Amino acid sequence: MKLKILLIIYFIFTLLLAGYFILPNNSFPTPPVDAVRSTEPADSETPLRRAYFTNYTREQIIDHYRAQFAGPITLRLNYPPEEAGTIIRDQTRSYYLEELAQPLRESLYVNGFVPTKAKDDIWYKGQHFAQKITIKHVSSSVFVRIILLFGIYIVGSLIILEWYLLMDEIVKTVKKE
Repeated sequence: MKLKILLIIYFIFTLLLAGYFILPNNSFPTPPVDAVRSTEPADSETPLRRAYFTNYTREQIIDHYRAQFAGPITLRLNYPPEEAGTIIRDQTRSYYLEELAQPLRESLYVNGFVPTKAKDDIWYKGQHFAQKITIKHVSSSVFVRIILLFGIYIVGSLIILEWYLLMDEIVKTVKKE
């Protein structure tokens, strides 16, 4: 009886997880209102990474992208700026690097370069900007997520079964003593 209840709860959890996995991916988010898209070669070599010049603050930018990248579970992760060369693109300058992650589904990386020295001031097409942001969208295939879901379901079922058998054995041992 206890095993049935446990399996029913696990089945409901798996159905909720399936609903989360089947949700469609977010499309590439739109830039902030005043942002100007960079046409520099390194900023336009892939459609999954775009760079913009803007006068927004870090919090305004993160709030803007968080509103567009909302999901049932969205985590905000902060990385050291040194990781930008690995995560965004080699030779990417960075003042901050954050990830908006939907676990097991997709991520949106937001890299911001805010100049701290006068020689690094950002001028683009004759206009001065407070910072340059680079946005990278990384998503996964629904089919891969479904395969992952089946793996989680099978392994989880085996763990529950083994746990139940172990608890049953412990109860029998305690009753004998």
